[in-house]
Amino acid sequence: MNLYTINTGYFKLDGGAMFGVVPKSLWNKINPADENNLCNWAMRCLLIEDGNRLILVDNGIGNKQSEKFFSHYYLNGDATLDSSLQQLGFSKEDITDVFLTHLHFDHCGGAVVRDGEKLIPAFKNAIYWSNEKHWQWATEPNDREKASFLKENILPIQQSGRLQFITVPEPGQNNVLPTAKFTDTIDVRFVNGHTSHMMLPQIQYGDKTIIYMADLLPSAGHIPLPYVMAYDMFPLTTLQEKKSFLMEAAANQYVLFFEHDPQIECGILEQTEKGIRLGRSFPLTEIL
Repeated sequence: MNLYTINTGYFKLDGGAMFGVVPKSLWNKINPADENNLCNWAMRCLLIEDGNRLILVDNGIGNKQSEKFFSHYYLNGDATLDSSLQQLGFSKEDITDVFLTHLHFDHCGGAVVRDGEKLIPAFKNAIYWSNEKHWQWATEPNDREKASFLKENILPIQQSGRLQFITVPEPGQNNVLPTAKFTDTIDVRFVNGHTSHMMLPQIQYGDKTIIYMADLLPSAGHIPLPYVMAYDMFPLTTLQEKKSFLMEAAANQYVLFFEHDPQIECGILEQTEKGIRLGRSFPLTEIL
């Protein structure tokens, strides 16, 4: 198995929305805001080369939206999905599987491209993976979240016939969902605080367990328990999920891969007097 970081660029979001009830005097030390109260965030994807499969986890914001849409998010940086793949000697045609942690536009916008007047899958040889419960949640969105679920990012995948669902297991103890099997080396964890049935790939790489954090922990700055995004649909559920996960991750020395942290790719947690915090941080290449 080979693992590669895929950088798709940066975008800006309101700092208060990203840190929820935490005062700016605290979160501004973590990711300083600009004059418009906006903080810069990565859209960092993961490419997994596993046997004859080339699996892309998430795919950034894409480039098919209107100029007005992009004006809200201040895209910046030189990296793109295409350029990052090309630097590694790959192209979109090489991707066999696109794993969608969830269907918010900054995670799946690159899944579909414009071809003249048509919208078609960007990865023409790939199977796209979601789960039925999240798909229904995204295609019949609530009023608060519907601005994040853009039908042009989602429906063309299903219409292409290239969509498949990972089976969601029945809830276990304390209503926690067990992991599901994706491949021999990749399990799927399900969490519900940010959005319904978001999927986190858990990768067994030698003697290490690597977890792609998506929006459970969008950055290392979100590790302290109260640091919960205002974007989360069910913040108390997020708090419960974080508390349980942080204890497990620290005890087992999991490697956490951060999708949105502008600086830190990976980290390992440690127990401190202030609770569980980030211990060592490093680029993905350091563990390969």
